[in-house]
Amino acid sequence: MLRTALALILSVSLITISSVAIADKAEKKRQKLISMREAVLVELFDARPQAKAEIDEAEGYAVFKNFGVQILLVGGGGGRGIVHDNKSQIDTYMKMATAGIGIGLGIKDFRAVFIFHDRKALDKFVHSGWDFSGEADAAARADDKGGEIGEAASFRKKVSVYQFTKNGLALQASLHGTKYWKDKKLNGG
Repeated sequence: MLRTALALILSVSLITISSVAIADKAEKKRQKLISMREAVLVELFDARPQAKAEIDEAEGYAVFKNFGVQILLVGGGGGRGIVHDNKSQIDTYMKMATAGIGIGLGIKDFRAVFIFHDRKALDKFVHSGWDFSGEADAAARADDKGGEIGEAASFRKKVSVYQFTKNGLALQASLHGTKYWKDKKLNGG
């Protein structure tokens, strides 16, 4: 009986310790994403000061960081980000993955800021988050030379998108499919 009680206490202790370790790891990832969001917004506001007013008046916004590779006919990448609902003040942590088919060669490290002017567009992005677009772009940056900030108003002005490349080299004309989805581990289930 004593052995059973000790085994039960040991099991509960191990489960509790594991749960705390997992929660700490998730919290570190959330904090890293929050820091990334703050840095990207500073960069955006420096380049486009009017974007601050856009974000303040919007339903919400999202900030993502992605790293992608395009080699000849195939490309892909992945990243993470946060969607912030300005009305509820709730952050939703998300993941993204992209795949492309087209001619190109390069590595692209980019950040994107989505500004949702429409409640339905924000809700749809958070809950189903699919984007598929044709794209032709060229960007080159080495040290302090070159660089790019791209801006696109899309989805019939329901969403504005600002995209930054940094220390990347890309030359491509491709068709990309990008999937955004909630990060279950960082959102608590």
